[in-house]
Amino acid sequence: MSIQWFPGHMNAAKREAAEQMENIDVVVEVLDARLPEASRNPLVEEIRKFRQRPCLKVLNKIDLADPAATAAWKAYYDAQEGVTAYPMTTKKPADVARIPALCLGLAPHRGVPTKPLRIMIMGIPNVGKSTLMNALLKKRVAKVGDEPAVTKTQQRLYLDKHTVLVDTPGMLWPKIAMASDGLALAASHAIGSNALIEEEVAEYLASVLLERYPQLLTARYGLKTEGMDGVDVIEGVAARRGYRVRGGEFDYEKASHMLLQDYRSGALGRISLETPETRAASLAQHAAEMAEKARIAEEKAAEKAEQAARGKRGT
Repeated sequence: MSIQWFPGHMNAAKREAAEQMENIDVVVEVLDARLPEASRNPLVEEIRKFRQRPCLKVLNKIDLADPAATAAWKAYYDAQEGVTAYPMTTKKPADVARIPALCLGLAPHRGVPTKPLRIMIMGIPNVGKSTLMNALLKKRVAKVGDEPAVTKTQQRLYLDKHTVLVDTPGMLWPKIAMASDGLALAASHAIGSNALIEEEVAEYLASVLLERYPQLLTARYGLKTEGMDGVDVIEGVAARRGYRVRGGEFDYEKASHMLLQDYRSGALGRISLETPETRAASLAQHAAEMAEKARIAEEKAAEKAEQAARGKRGT
């Protein structure tokens, strides 16, 4: 399944963000710590680099992510020019309180009443941008919900007389290149449920868990994971929870939903769907697949041209 989800307001949000970037000092890009690169919008990178703006990459939801993977991602981003990574959770006020100082460190020439520090908060849907905005301001100014794309318009608010915050709608990008990214985003609830089939997303999640966190499946559902595949895991969840439809067959839909909910809520444990190493491997595999598709397309085009040439010679 190739998952794509780009509601109309996201296109408008992209245009508005590009226009506003000229008047911004620091970009705070909120990422899901469980899948930082899959949840990184390449359009944000494109817009901020065009204006040469530094970036604080907030690795949010670290309470749900594998600590070892989060440490690896922090080192990965800190090595990039103009970027500082900050693992945190909006559930801890002390974590939130550090953000203005970290941003000021990236733009030390600002932060006075005559030149307030201007921060734009960006990220894909449902990574916690609005929750972060509310926590920074210590009041409810941004609408929060457990569904993607709750924020629809840009907001500009003063944190204090030295700092201005700009909240933007969650933006995805028009085409998700790698199928695994779409599935990871769907599993983590960054994509609207109308754009996916939960059973397929759950199968993807189950396969990742079998490969990297089989002990968590055993602890949560009592599964003996050796020799299992994704479908077997969903059947195991259904059996464990007693999810069956009329006739006694397993209720795959209900079991899939339960597995996804247990992952999203942290009931399964602290899980990261990618690390810098697995990301590099996925990119290499994707590049090889694209090269092979291009080769096949070239061969077909050459064959078609040769057939056309033979036809002309025959006449």
